[in-house]
Amino acid sequence: MGSEVAASALLAEDETALLRRALLEWGGPARCSDQLAVGMGFESERDLLDQCPRLRRALADDVPLAPVDWARMLLAVEIVFVSDLAGTGFEWSTTTGLSDESTIKALRSVQRKLGRTVRQYYGETPSDAPRP
Repeated sequence: MGSEVAASALLAEDETALLRRALLEWGGPARCSDQLAVGMGFESERDLLDQCPRLRRALADDVPLAPVDWARMLLAVEIVFVSDLAGTGFEWSTTTGLSDESTIKALRSVQRKLGRTVRQYYGETPSDAPRP
């Protein structure tokens, strides 16, 4: 499905920091259902909460990640930032200390930079399962 790649090969340090901070929100104010977690490519809400620390460590330690992990992470970050029903939403700037304006600029940059890496998952649920 593609080769693994480290954050330093794709993103600037501030973009990696944004992803790490956003993933932390899932263990705090964000509220995820099993259905939403599965839609993001995780096995369940519990799996999302278990995977976020692993992904955060991988980003911090510059460990290469599979495209499926990049896709799950990007979708989880997009939802936690924007959604007031499931994510941090309206309280984003309060809980993270990051403004909506700076976050959306950085997130748009991350989306562009990850485009080639996650391309196979556009319109799909990120999954380890082989695709037909």
